[in-house]
Amino acid sequence: MIIDFHTHVFPQFLREGRDKAAADDPAFRTLYESPSARLAGTKALIQRMDQEGVHRAVIFGFPWRDPDYYRRHNDYIIESVRRYPDRLVGFCCFSPLSSSGAAEVERCVNQGLSGVGELAVYDGDLSPEVMNGLKEVMALCRQSDLPFLLHVNEPVGHTYPGKTPNTLRQIYAFLKAYPENRIVLAHWGGGILFYALMKREVWDVFSRVWFDTAASPYLYSPDIYRVAAEVVGSEKILFGSDFPLLNPERYFKEMEAAGLLEKDVERIKGGNAARLLGLVSL
Repeated sequence: MIIDFHTHVFPQFLREGRDKAAADDPAFRTLYESPSARLAGTKALIQRMDQEGVHRAVIFGFPWRDPDYYRRHNDYIIESVRRYPDRLVGFCCFSPLSSSGAAEVERCVNQGLSGVGELAVYDGDLSPEVMNGLKEVMALCRQSDLPFLLHVNEPVGHTYPGKTPNTLRQIYAFLKAYPENRIVLAHWGGGILFYALMKREVWDVFSRVWFDTAASPYLYSPDIYRVAAEVVGSEKILFGSDFPLLNPERYFKEMEAAGLLEKDVERIKGGNAARLLGLVSL
């Protein structure tokens, strides 16, 4: 089974009202104000999945600060999962700075969603305010054993829309603050996975942490798959396309170019995600 663990879908009111949304939310403006930044709905995602042989996808919205925006967007995720229950798994999304995040998690989980993410603060870093503000959300995830997907990025290299000023120290502090949660770090964890080679402490901190591949073709050479599998183990890697930014085919070609063992490819493409999501069919 092939599972895309990282996809964004947008309801019609956002696809057709991009300018208003950009005016209302600075973070959304940073990523999506340009007409060249693609906004796709669930139907387009399902079509792409069918074309490229993807069986299931984890879908989520955008970390809006305005409760009206994130509730409406999460409602679209809920409706999409109900429409395609055998194809889609939905996560609840909102700004980590929202004071109503925990209530939104409860609402969305009661409506059938299966995790939280991709949470991000695109106009800031993983400050103590962010980390402490998520205590109730992380407690709810821990109690229900829900996966929590966090946006992080590499603190070096070229700049691009959505690249935050987070540091590896901040990412590590977040993981240490919530050791009992199942946490997925987007975008290869911003490179923090390489510290699994350290002899003390780090491997234990990573015990309930996974790393997704979202945007990998823009960030790393195909060798990242082989190296990451050697450092943290292929069982820690989740294929995520960041749809509609990139299509799955790009990732599959890079996995092939990396020279991974077949068992590692199977884990990354879907086996790991199936276990993390509690799906019976592998």
